[in-house]
Formats: sequence, structure tokens, C-alpha cells
Amino acid sequence: MEIPKPLVKPPALTKYGKVVKPWREGRGFSIGELKQVGLNPKEAMKMGLRFDKRRKSIHEENVRILKEYLTKAKK
Repeated sequence: MEIPKPLVKPPALTKYGKVVKPWREGRGFSIGELKQVGLNPKEAMKMGLRFDKRRKSIHEENVRILKEYLTKAKK
């Protein structure tokens, strides 16, 4: 089973009329995303999930990805 990669939104380019870029792969999941799934950073790292302590945002897409991964991992 492949370890999921977190998605993040890059900042909008205000210099060019607020051009919004598509999602990209991030460094790791935020604390809020891990807590919504019921994990703490230590448990996530043991499972091989990446964790980014600097990120504060919570993206529902990442929460959904984590929930799917945990249900597949329990089978």
C-alpha cells in the first residue's frame, strides 16, 4: 500500500492579478489534519506519514486522504 502524500495550495500570485495555481504536493500533513483523523504526530511518523509542524491550515482533501488510508491500513 502506498503512503499518501499531502496536498497544499500554493499562494496566489498577486503580482499577476491573483493567479491561483493548482494543488501541489506538500512537505507533510498539519497537526489539525492529523487530529481530525485521530492521530498525533508521533503515531503518524511511526506509520510512515509525513508531518509538517509549520503548517496550520486544515484541508478537507487531506483529511479525506488520511481517512481512506487508515481504513485500508486496518484491513
